[in-house]
Amino acid sequence: MDLSNSNTAKNLEAAFGGESMANRKYLFFAEVTKKLGMSELSKLFKDTANQETEHAFAHFRLMHPELVVDDAKSLTEKQKKAIAARCLELAVEGETYEYETMYPGFTEEARADRDGKAVAEFETQEAESREHAEMFRKATHNFGLLTNVENHHARQYTEALETLNGKSAPHKKANDDPATQKWICRQCSMIYDPVVGDTDSGIAAGTAFKDIPEDWHCPICNATKKTFVPYEL
Repeated sequence: MDLSNSNTAKNLEAAFGGESMANRKYLFFAEVTKKLGMSELSKLFKDTANQETEHAFAHFRLMHPELVVDDAKSLTEKQKKAIAARCLELAVEGETYEYETMYPGFTEEARADRDGKAVAEFETQEAESREHAEMFRKATHNFGLLTNVENHHARQYTEALETLNGKSAPHKKANDDPATQKWICRQCSMIYDPVVGDTDSGIAAGTAFKDIPEDWHCPICNATKKTFVPYEL
C-alpha cells in the first residue's frame, strides 16, 4: 500500500517522533533516578524506554518497508547493499537537514532571545551534524566503489569457471588512453576510473591517473598510489 502523501504517512511520522522522543526522555529519567539511588524507579524508566523503542521501530517499518529484512540469508549481496545504501541516504538526509536548516534556524532564534548557552549548544550540534553527514556520504561513496570491486571479482570467478570447463582464457589488454584508462588497487581491487575521479579525496572527474598527486591513497584500503596497476579488460 502506498502511504506517501497521505494523512496516515504524516501520522506515522509523528508517532515515530513521539515514541522516539519518549525513549530518549525515559532513558534520561532512568539515569537521573539511578543517581538519586532509586534503582527500582530507574529500572521502570529503562524498561519502558525499551518498549517505546519497539513501538518506534514498528512505525518506522511501516514508513520504510524497503528496509524491512525478514530473512537476510535469502538476500543477494546486491540487495543487501541496496538496503544499506538506503539507510545511508536517509542518514545523510537527516544530518544535512540538521546542519543546513534546523540548527542554523534555532541558533538565530536563540540569538534573538539572547540565550548564549543555547546558541553555543546549537552551533556545536550543527558542526557535529555536518560531520556526521560527511561520514555517511563517505560510506555511501565507498558502497559505490565496492560495487565495482565485487563486479570485478564476479568477472574473475566467471572467467576461472569457464577456463575450468575448457574455454580458452580471454585475452586482456589495458586501455592506453589516459583519459579513460582505469587502474586497479592490487591490495583491495578498488578500481580508479578517471571519468568519475575521486571527488571525496579532492580528485575531480576527468583526472587521469598519472595526474593524481603522489600522496593520494586508495579510498577503501588506504594503499599508496604505487599499489595501483593498469586495469586489464
